[in-house]
Amino acid sequence: MLRDLKSSAIAVVLLTLVLGFAIPALFTAFAQLAFSSQANGSLIKVDGKVVGSRLAAQAFTKPRYFHPRPSATSPAYNAGGTTFANLGPTNPDLAKSIRQNARGILKLERPFNQGLSIHDIPVDAVTTSGSGIDPDISPANAQLQSRRVAAVRHVPLAAVQKLIDDNTDDRSLGFLGEPGVNVLKLNVALDKLGGK
Repeated sequence: MLRDLKSSAIAVVLLTLVLGFAIPALFTAFAQLAFSSQANGSLIKVDGKVVGSRLAAQAFTKPRYFHPRPSATSPAYNAGGTTFANLGPTNPDLAKSIRQNARGILKLERPFNQGLSIHDIPVDAVTTSGSGIDPDISPANAQLQSRRVAAVRHVPLAAVQKLIDDNTDDRSLGFLGEPGVNVLKLNVALDKLGGK
């Protein structure tokens, strides 16, 4: 029995060293060499300072910036506690949330988009994503916001729309998902463009 106990203890120590330390260290080293940016959180820096990650939305509330999708996390855009609304299509709370978000969009965007109606609002502007912190918005959502951003910053609409085009990612592998515009990258590019 003592021999079995000794063998078991040696196996636990060896397996802990291999599976708990050696393999994670190997994977970490490989990730740092092959995918350094992604392994470090896909951080976006401006003037050497980290301003966010391209993988997680953050709150932009000023009219001069593009706004992300609504957040399902509490506090808003909390990457440490991602969640989703989990509201089905027949849930009255979902309808209430969409109505409330649509009213907010109309109030914010209508002064810059004459004739804007609830039917013109892209669905991602009023619904949360599966993670609650999706960093991308649809090109249609970005286009809806472009008139406001251009007007508030006093820059040509064409310049803002070019930034949208330049920051739109196509479908993965040409057929997976939908095109998206990373809000943080777009807002960083917008700040470089200038304006008030």
